[in-house]
Amino acid sequence: MYPGIIAEKSPDRAAYVMARSGETVTYRELDERSNQGAWLLRSLGLAAGDAIALCMENHPRFFEICWAAQRAGLQYTPISSRLTAPEVEYIVKDCGARVFLTSAAKRELAERLREPLASIARYAVGTPPEGYDSWEQATEAQPTSPIADELEGVDLLYSSGTTGRPKGVKLPTLGRPIGTPPALVPLLQLIYGATERDVYLSPAPLYHAAPLRFSMSVQRVGGTCVVMEEFDPRWALELIERYRVTLSQWVPTMFVRMLKLPEEERGRWDVSSLRVAIHAAAPCPIPVKEQMIEWWGPVLYEYYAGTESNGFTSIGSEEWLAHRGSVGRPVRGEIHIVDESGEELPPGEPGMVYFAGAGTFEYHNAPEKTAESRIRDGWSTLGDIGYLDTEGYLYLTDRKANMIISGGVNIYPQETENVLITHPKVADVAVFGVPNEDFGEEVKAVVQPIDPNDAGPELERELIAYCQERISRLKCPRTVDFEAELPRHPTGKLYKRLLKDRYWGNRSSRIV
Repeated sequence: MYPGIIAEKSPDRAAYVMARSGETVTYRELDERSNQGAWLLRSLGLAAGDAIALCMENHPRFFEICWAAQRAGLQYTPISSRLTAPEVEYIVKDCGARVFLTSAAKRELAERLREPLASIARYAVGTPPEGYDSWEQATEAQPTSPIADELEGVDLLYSSGTTGRPKGVKLPTLGRPIGTPPALVPLLQLIYGATERDVYLSPAPLYHAAPLRFSMSVQRVGGTCVVMEEFDPRWALELIERYRVTLSQWVPTMFVRMLKLPEEERGRWDVSSLRVAIHAAAPCPIPVKEQMIEWWGPVLYEYYAGTESNGFTSIGSEEWLAHRGSVGRPVRGEIHIVDESGEELPPGEPGMVYFAGAGTFEYHNAPEKTAESRIRDGWSTLGDIGYLDTEGYLYLTDRKANMIISGGVNIYPQETENVLITHPKVADVAVFGVPNEDFGEEVKAVVQPIDPNDAGPELERELIAYCQERISRLKCPRTVDFEAELPRHPTGKLYKRLLKDRYWGNRSSRIV
């Protein structure tokens, strides 16, 4: 189960299509190009277990590079193309990469990294900047047959650094026989019924865990991926109709943006081909998901998991309608809800969510962070707070790092955000704690209005009142500020740290 096998059976089937350019890469081409990449990496002296890093936009060569590393038994680290040169340098050096790859579109970044990365091989796709070799020219000279010592590699992905320096997630799957599927592939087939007949829409950056792993898993079963170079709500709907998309994956902010299109825009496109629309990365506000199910039908599937692959929950639409707000029950591992003293909590009581009995992981070069994620019997956590109901369904409250403590009361801002995002004048929102001399912290909302002209005291009062009508006043913002755009990662994660720092200054916040 990998492109080499698919290429033998269906060489002319499209492995992926780049949505903007329409460039199509067949399984024969993906197989041959990834073989050439593997030969090149071997010629550079890289053996199984060595590492490479790549930093580029959603590019037609992205998958061939990852598959070259995958079938050469290497660790490969895709890096966010939005990071600065020092941030990229840190990850490249931390992961121990012996080769760094980028693109002509990232020329300025590449030039800044030329000297800091002078000790390792550097390649670029497209016209290479000075100090970089051409990936295409170097690989074209290599054989198209497989290398003799093919082994399964593994991604070494880094967190987006929303609460501090990014950390690499190291999985224990290097060196398995080629064709050994990762744990996601049977889940993709069992839960979502993925087959070679599926067309999968990937609207997010490929350097993130879910888009990368789901896309490569679809390619293991022989489906076709349609890759958006960047997300646009109208364009996404058009692509579903054009390619008769059957599988897709989203984050809640994408749903919000599509739902806030004019009604005539939403009704213009035929989305009836969608069989499965997967979403994760952040809790989805209940009203948003209700509207999506009403619009697209019962095709939404939610899961809860992390880059760490230490567990996996799942829930379909009909199940969710009976357990609104849940992220499902575990299909890999067991869930335990634990209080601050390490005691397991009964149903309905929120605490730290731990997985047990599924995959293991380490944080690369950070044994202290690995230890912090563990408690007894090897249970591990992603840092989220949640609770189980009496039927074993998991409900996420928020991340522990986001918790606001005001006057000794714990407040989880996700609930407040879920209310405010449903206001018709709100495009995006962040809620967090800011200093308060009497209570330690108070609730602050920062809102991105749909119409920037609405920003001001009148909308602030309207939003506070809107919130107070729906949840406890304790959880509602005391004040609302406005921004033209919030610092949100393309994968849907919000960089709250960047917002909080403006309010905390030199004072100590609980988020590091």
